[in-house]
Amino acid sequence: MADSLDIGVLASGSGTNLQAIIDAAESGRVHARVRCVISDVPGAQALERAKRHGICAEAVERKDFESKADFEERIVEMLIEHGVKLVCLAGYMRIVGRTVLQAFPDRIINIHPALLPSFPGLEGQRQALDYGVKVAGCTVHFVDEKTDHGPIIRQAAVEVREDDTVETLKARILEQEHRIYPEAIELIAQGKLTLEGRRVRIADR
Repeated sequence: MADSLDIGVLASGSGTNLQAIIDAAESGRVHARVRCVISDVPGAQALERAKRHGICAEAVERKDFESKADFEERIVEMLIEHGVKLVCLAGYMRIVGRTVLQAFPDRIINIHPALLPSFPGLEGQRQALDYGVKVAGCTVHFVDEKTDHGPIIRQAAVEVREDDTVETLKARILEQEHRIYPEAIELIAQGKLTLEGRRVRIADR
């Protein structure tokens, strides 16, 4: 049995992936505890979701700090205060900078609504639909200094239908995000991941 992994979540919006993580942790499907949720957007629904589950939830606004480094230093302080060992980005709409990356090396993961390395950046679902691909999906990956670039942990494919709109495709991809993000966290909690360059090895134990 894995020890419980203490995680912190950075979110900017509604927090549906946060909710999936909380639900998986509370049900025992994931051996993890969400210790804190930090948002760069005051009033973000993600903060309200956290509070409903008794999780510390705070807003940290970039405008309150002279530099990005100072802004991120405050985030790091909060994560450390709560004993966080893994940082999960869940709809966090800022590029994570060196201050956070150096504080949590190979301990920051993200969910992206596309099959990376295709369609990084904003609106991956719309990019996929506009490009005309037949298969879209989502990716959980480690975070590095480049956008949606770090080593891939898990992916899920979603068929693109002839009558899909951006919204219908988003909805089906989101269902898979809610499935594979907790799965990726559990792999980390179980100590099953090994990084070899860009390749993430998953132990069969």
